[in-house]
Amino acid sequence: MNLRAWQNAYPMLGDLTTTELTWLEGALQVMSLPAQQRLFSPGQACKGFPLLLDGCIKVSRSSDSGREIVLYRVEPGESCIVSAACLGSHQPYNAEAITETHCTLGILDAKSFDSLMCRHAPFREFVFGLFMGRMGSLVQLIDEVAFQRLDLRLARTLLQLMANDGTVSRSHQQLADELGSVREMVSRVLKHFEHSGAVQLGRQQIRVINAQRLQELAAQS
Repeated sequence: MNLRAWQNAYPMLGDLTTTELTWLEGALQVMSLPAQQRLFSPGQACKGFPLLLDGCIKVSRSSDSGREIVLYRVEPGESCIVSAACLGSHQPYNAEAITETHCTLGILDAKSFDSLMCRHAPFREFVFGLFMGRMGSLVQLIDEVAFQRLDLRLARTLLQLMANDGTVSRSHQQLADELGSVREMVSRVLKHFEHSGAVQLGRQQIRVINAQRLQELAAQS
């Protein structure tokens, strides 16, 4: 295991002693996972605390009817507050996590997580900081879903996901999942965007042809 890579991704591990680094090397279960691999599902016992070296993990919640909302994504150098909350409360997962790209990650089991939280202040501060940061993002998500118009939120999302050539490689259902909406409503708004000349709709792909129009819409409150 290349511990230097983990320390670069997670600087709070940089001041561990040689003995502690040896312990971490033995405690960290490293795995390489392909895209679209499920890490955990609601009701499962918590597997541990993930540290992501590369890739992207999507954490979401789904209703019994299949409607999904994306809570947040985990990028390298970050981690999952759902996992931390489950470890702290000794409760099963209440969300789902799926790799969106190939991922390299390490899992700290419950005992190792508790040990590092107790004896290493920088790691403890990192976890608490995660909670504070994610809480702010989740409050913003609730505000958007509950109080903001779908067309404004969709315009912002298209601008965020747009590649350099203007393409957005998401299906209508995937966009609905991002926004906590349903495919029919998203398709209706996208059709309106197309009629206004802002986007061009294709199979499993959307092309933004007038980003300024979307920016004007996204800037509305």
